[in-house]
Amino acid sequence: MNSNAIVTLADSNYFELLNELINSIEKHDNSKSTSICVLDAGLTDQQKKELKDKVHSIKKAEWDIKVPGYKVLKKEWLKSQVSRAFLPKYFPEFEKYLWIDCDAWINSWSAVELYFKACDDGKLGITQSIGPGYRIMSKVKWLLGKVAIIKSQNYKHAKASGIEDEISRKLAFAPHINIGVFSLEKNSKCWEVWQKNLEKTLSKGKVFGSEGLAINIAVYHDNVPVEFLPLKCNWITSHLLPKYDSQNDNFVEPYLPNDKIGIIHLAAGLWKNNKDMRLNKDIKIELKTLDGKTVNKSLRFGIK
Repeated sequence: MNSNAIVTLADSNYFELLNELINSIEKHDNSKSTSICVLDAGLTDQQKKELKDKVHSIKKAEWDIKVPGYKVLKKEWLKSQVSRAFLPKYFPEFEKYLWIDCDAWINSWSAVELYFKACDDGKLGITQSIGPGYRIMSKVKWLLGKVAIIKSQNYKHAKASGIEDEISRKLAFAPHINIGVFSLEKNSKCWEVWQKNLEKTLSKGKVFGSEGLAINIAVYHDNVPVEFLPLKCNWITSHLLPKYDSQNDNFVEPYLPNDKIGIIHLAAGLWKNNKDMRLNKDIKIELKTLDGKTVNKSLRFGIK
């Protein structure tokens, strides 16, 4: 049996994206050495039936940390904010896990290999949301042109979640870590640290984003061992659009040396005429090409 697993989660609304992620995995010959596992956060019986022969295992996502009902309002998909911190509980037969949000897909298998290598010796393999072309790290509101009010994602969420000032300030200008793609070994001590922080962030803060805040605290305050991977391993399209390599029919980084992107992540969506590409496969956007032209393309897997 394979010792490595790629794990994701979806509800019925994201079933198409889930299928595209799975198809993007199976497109690569090297994927035969990796199992695919799915956490069910509201899939229909028919959808699970369609997935059965394509994946190793489907498990019902649970509230592994108790969350008040008024915070979730029957939004099963919010379980992704909790259950991803407990992957060894759901799929104990594996030694290494690579989590990929279902609104992401694999463009180059080299990213998968890097993530599984990155988590050796208990380290967290993950990517910071910063790189060439990122123009703003944190938002600041200036009062009277002199006093700065910090509005960074980590800081705002930390304060709203009741995190003490010492930790909140430490996170304020640290590069945000996106938890949509990460790798960990089954026996890594990072799981315990992450879960401890998650209990705290869930107790007072919003459910959405709580797991990301918890992992940012684990890295920047608890100093868990971490291997930071390049931006191309978790390319968030809402932050910075890729370029299109027309000659090779591929998506690449927009700056030299224009490396091939490993994992394309549609986090926060790509919007056009108030429609999100994640939920509408007809949406296309204008991309620059390597030869100085422009082309209208979808950034979803398999859609020309």
